[in-house]
Amino acid sequence: MQYMFADGFMGTRAPFFMDLLTLVVALLPLVIYGGILLARKKLYKTHAAIQNLIFLLSVIVIGYFETGVRVSGGFDAFMLGSGVSHTYSSIVMVVHIAIATATLFYWVRTIVTANREFYKGILPGSASLSHRDLAVKTFLGISLTSFSGIWVYLLLFVY
Repeated sequence: MQYMFADGFMGTRAPFFMDLLTLVVALLPLVIYGGILLARKKLYKTHAAIQNLIFLLSVIVIGYFETGVRVSGGFDAFMLGSGVSHTYSSIVMVVHIAIATATLFYWVRTIVTANREFYKGILPGSASLSHRDLAVKTFLGISLTSFSGIWVYLLLFVY
């Protein structure tokens, strides 16, 4: 577990686990979009498998991140080297956490509902419009979580 706290690979003062998480978060919307393109090509089983895999891996990464943050001392420990005000960084962090939490709930709902409807045989089909609407909101949330997560990283480890 010590490797988590080794120097990162992005040339900042961030530890390895934070660089890894930031890279994953930055790429996540692109990977999700790739999965969406599979559905647009009517490759529904592959789309479902990929989206479920991305979700599962993301939950694992979130657990990895939370472990690293708790063990390393949390937000205040990372703020020690930042040149940005604690108040401003705290506001950005709260906004990021709110977006990420709401997105996680939407994402769980999207995945659970889609799997249930897929196995019932109504997705694709009669449930496609409601699935697409929920998926668009989830994708927007993932994109905003990615953007705000990168913003937090910059505030804590670059500025």
